[in-house]
Amino acid sequence: IRVPMIARWPNKIKPRSTNNHISAFWDILPTCAELAGAKTPDGIDGISFTPTLLGRNDQQKQHEFLYWEFHERGSKQAIRMGDWKAVSFCQSHTELYNLKDDLGEKNNVAAKYPDIVKKAEQYMHASNTPSTHWPLKKWRKKK
Repeated sequence: IRVPMIARWPNKIKPRSTNNHISAFWDILPTCAELAGAKTPDGIDGISFTPTLLGRNDQQKQHEFLYWEFHERGSKQAIRMGDWKAVSFCQSHTELYNLKDDLGEKNNVAAKYPDIVKKAEQYMHASNTPSTHWPLKKWRKKK
């Protein structure tokens, strides 16, 4: 989640420029399609970050959130919403981190921000596509 992307494109990308655009691997396809002049396939989650590459940050679309699932060592889901990252250990609890203040994810602030946790969990429920090959453990029952 904290891996930078480095891009070089002489006469297009300003040398030594930086930005804080939040993207994920699934944004690569729409970006490459746009750069190649091809149509982006329908029904994908990716957003082209071509405007960011070209320094047109005011034209850059943003993700409302990014969603991941982790199947190793038990089921986990994660959501990135702006500076917030929520990680759900599906059978027990959800942790929340403010990445602006806590990049190392050392301070779980879920108890202080239950509304943000609830919103993140709603995104997780809505984003999961059940799979027999990669099943998530069932979410705990709300009391």
